[in-house]
Amino acid sequence: IANDALVDLPAPSNISVWWNFGSLLGLCLATQILTGLFLAMHYTSDISTAFSSVCHICRDVSYGWLIRNIHANGASFFFICIYMHIARGLYYGSYLYKETWNIGVVLLLLTMMTAFVGYVLPWGQMSFWGA
Repeated sequence: IANDALVDLPAPSNISVWWNFGSLLGLCLATQILTGLFLAMHYTSDISTAFSSVCHICRDVSYGWLIRNIHANGASFFFICIYMHIARGLYYGSYLYKETWNIGVVLLLLTMMTAFVGYVLPWGQMSFWGA
């Protein structure tokens, strides 16, 4: 399995830096999940204490301000990588592979729905990328 996925990768001979965005997406997703879990350990969703819990994360939790900033800016970087990954697919004609392209479209829609639920609904604010 590892040989087929890493060594005999079905990539074109003219591979370029555009192909790095898929790997960056995986790194961003792992970072978002980890920082989200760390933030969720200290976050309170009650309407009267939600803002206070965010202040608590930034002031009292060790490196909480850094975790919050990585999570917030990582979301923007994640969507930038998604759009660059889609642009690479459009440029190289990956939309001709219908099954792969449709899976990517479904993943994009699921990601945008997750961003909507995660950022728009709790705070009543608009997300930069998801909405």
